[in-house]
Amino acid sequence: MAENSPVEPAAEHLTDVGLLRIDHVGIAVADLDAAIDFYQRTFGMRCVHTETNVEQGVREAMLAVGPTAEGGCVQLLAPATPESTIAKFLDRSGPGVQQVAYTVADVDAASAALRARGLRLLYDTPRRGTAGARINFVHPKDAGGVLVELVEPAPGH
Repeated sequence: MAENSPVEPAAEHLTDVGLLRIDHVGIAVADLDAAIDFYQRTFGMRCVHTETNVEQGVREAMLAVGPTAEGGCVQLLAPATPESTIAKFLDRSGPGVQQVAYTVADVDAASAALRARGLRLLYDTPRRGTAGARINFVHPKDAGGVLVELVEPAPGH
């Protein structure tokens, strides 16, 4: 019988991606205000941030899971324009889970480490995300069908 041992990395030359925690789960919704009301009434979540991200074409809200946002959040995403990625997602798939996001210390380093593993990222350089965060996404075809977001929070968040 083999002894239990820690799983060794497949290639020692690969650098750590630097995932710190689950940041949020993104859920596409048609009506942001109705969705905020539903999650607050039904699950007791607390809305901790709302904004319109013009570059991404979305209205969004972050709802804390638990007593603080440190427990992770649910991000509700509603289209701000009919051409937005979220509008296209809703047309194709309907409302539901759209992404899983991980907090990273350095989105540039995380992106480079994932590219070194052969994964495609959606942006050549990070873009602005919620509350001034720097973000990038792993292509879902390279992540088992899941859109993975990498989030480097803005200083002070």
